[in-house]
Amino acid sequence: MIEEMELKTTSGRNESVLPTTMDDEDHYEPFRHRRVKKPSSTSGTIIHMLKGSLGTGILAMPSAFRNGGLVFGLLGTTLVGVIYAHCVYLLVSTSQKSSKRMRVPQLGFSETAQSVFRYGPHGTRRFANVAKAYIDYSLLIVSFFSVCVYLIFISTTLRGVINSLTGLTWDTRIYILLTAVPLIFVTQVRDLRYLVPFSALANTLILVTFCITLYYIFREPIDLSGRQLFPEITALPSFFGTVVYAVEGIGVVLPVENKMKHPEHFLACPGVLGTVITFIMLLYNVTGFFGYARYGASTEANVTANLGSDEVLALSTQLLAALAILFTLGIYYYVPMDILWRKVKHYFVPERHNMAQIAIRFGILLAMTALALGVPELEPFIGLVGSICSATLGLLTPIMLDTVYRWPVEGSFGCYRWRLVKNCLLLAFGVFILIVGTYFSIKDIVSIYG
Repeated sequence: MIEEMELKTTSGRNESVLPTTMDDEDHYEPFRHRRVKKPSSTSGTIIHMLKGSLGTGILAMPSAFRNGGLVFGLLGTTLVGVIYAHCVYLLVSTSQKSSKRMRVPQLGFSETAQSVFRYGPHGTRRFANVAKAYIDYSLLIVSFFSVCVYLIFISTTLRGVINSLTGLTWDTRIYILLTAVPLIFVTQVRDLRYLVPFSALANTLILVTFCITLYYIFREPIDLSGRQLFPEITALPSFFGTVVYAVEGIGVVLPVENKMKHPEHFLACPGVLGTVITFIMLLYNVTGFFGYARYGASTEANVTANLGSDEVLALSTQLLAALAILFTLGIYYYVPMDILWRKVKHYFVPERHNMAQIAIRFGILLAMTALALGVPELEPFIGLVGSICSATLGLLTPIMLDTVYRWPVEGSFGCYRWRLVKNCLLLAFGVFILIVGTYFSIKDIVSIYG
């Protein structure tokens, strides 16, 4: 889209005559010009956003509170949620403003970055295509390899539950092959609207798992004695790392916002973003606080492992979590396939687009399944890639885009340039998370292969 415009907007203006204040931009309303086939409702968008951030990470929150302590855990988790919500706000707001400046109905994540850099300060304009390529390939890497990790997670969980209930001794690789069969059909869904039922079912399963876990947590009186209230300094990196990667789901934000029937509802107050973040923070804090309060220092990385294996109901929580991931893989597949298809579809004649999409989707799933079968210790490496890309995509990139967009516009940073100061503080936090995540991922790799 942007490449076709080169150094001009669709109205023909040259980049040298950009607006000098926010009020100088043309009165172009991108929402009025959106023509989306089968748009998603506001409620459907909320479901997709919930699934983008609400996953099995909720089951790791008691472990995060074990590292952070009860009081600091509540404060820290809420802080991370507020920062992430603000970064999402910056990304969507910058994308909408860039669409208005470019006079186009909508822009994707990478297109927004390209537009911002191309029309930002003179020193950034030569990096416009680099910014677009970085985001595209980062999303592809994280999304496709996440499919592989989730495939291993589902298979390992199924092995533990089914082998325990039936007495079988099947290897994880057998369950990987069995799990790949339904994924053949799930990953062929191309329309975001048709993924709503899958996301809704996945959210329901996670909530049921959440409720069963709470039942085990609260079925006996909770004793807070002996529980840490504040963390050791050395435990802070693990706490923030767990919470950030549990909450972050930046890759689905603009794709679902661009598909909305009423995109103005996304940033409204109350709107999609506020509703989703409030709900997620409530669930994460409740699970983390009371999970750690119940199990203390023995809290496992996945709290369902603390429920025991001698009761069918306890085992069912693990099974439900695995099924939730299975039904949500369609939405994880949607974003990278949308990016990849835009890059390769010109190689196929229109009459073969349908067969080409089927073949590409199946081929990638086949490759990820083969990788899971051959390298079951893949998780640490994916954690390394995810740490680097997720921190930059979810925290650093939205802040950077907002800063670059505002830089050439007079007065856009506010009184005493408070927005610039705020962005610098958030960038420092993002760099801290980036370094922490990378360090612990490398540490895990060394511990396995060292």
